Amino acid sequence: MHTTRISPARKILFGFGVALALAMLPGCQNLSLTNLTPPAIDENPSQIYTFTLRITPKTNAVVSTSITPHIVLDGKSYDLRRSALGEGLWEFEYQLPPGREEVPYYFLVNYTVEGNNTQTTQEAYTAVQHAAIVRRKVLSLDANRAPVGARISVLGRGFTPSDTILVNGTTVRTSFESPTSLSFFVPALDPNRNYAVTLQSPAGNSPVGTLHIDASTVSISPSALTLRGGERQPLTFTLPNAAPAGGTLLDVTTDIPDSVIMPEVLVPQGQNSVTITVEGGKPGSGNLFLKGFGSGEVTVPVTVSAR
Repeated sequence: MHTTRISPARKILFGFGVALALAMLPGCQNLSLTNLTPPAIDENPSQIYTFTLRITPKTNAVVSTSITPHIVLDGKSYDLRRSALGEGLWEFEYQLPPGREEVPYYFLVNYTVEGNNTQTTQEAYTAVQHAAIVRRKVLSLDANRAPVGARISVLGRGFTPSDTILVNGTTVRTSFESPTSLSFFVPALDPNRNYAVTLQSPAGNSPVGTLHIDASTVSISPSALTLRGGERQPLTFTLPNAAPAGGTLLDVTTDIPDSVIMPEVLVPQGQNSVTITVEGGKPGSGNLFLKGFGSGEVTVPVTVSAR
């Protein structure tokens, strides 16, 4: 917790300009200061957070017993204590007021250099640091395996609309449902494999779990489309099993976007098929593509002629 404050004569005005200027003083040439405090810290009920600094002398001239580190936090200076985690590590525990989302701070270290039968007191400083308090916690996925297109929920707390889900390192379609729930649709990746799921937010990334993507099939009727511009035709997608909770999103793309006008394809929860209407646009010839099903990709040839 809070420790003894250093004397007023040694207090440092808190600010970017001052800290950066002090960081260039000669004292920094004798010590290496490494901030081990994570930039994003998970919120805890006690609101007590640990700040950690590693101090490594660069020369034998530094008197090790003279090293006295401090942290300047919220405009006040506090002493650090030696950490039990290892040599050269120093810690400080600070209780934040409720509601704080970010903490600016920096470290300063007083020490003595010995040489030519004289001792000189010096100081070293870090640049201003920032620690964000993360008010979210990921608990789990509501399912650890699913086919392409299935909707999966992520359970936890502290979610925001800016949070997104990554599967295998790639952003997928994510829906913010509440501060305790997000959902995403399983992307079209190779089946029969496990993929890492990660929560991405402005405060940093958090691992969620592992998702196994199962192989699945889909039948499309008709198997080809021939349209005139402005003409409409139904297209039915059928799955082997009923869609799970949240439905199954079929990510249909085309190489002739100006020729094909069609809505999103979502098989409703509890059903195994959905019929949409495809409308012809500009004349053209190409395909509709549905990845992640069958042998890897299902295609539907499309030809659109003039009115």
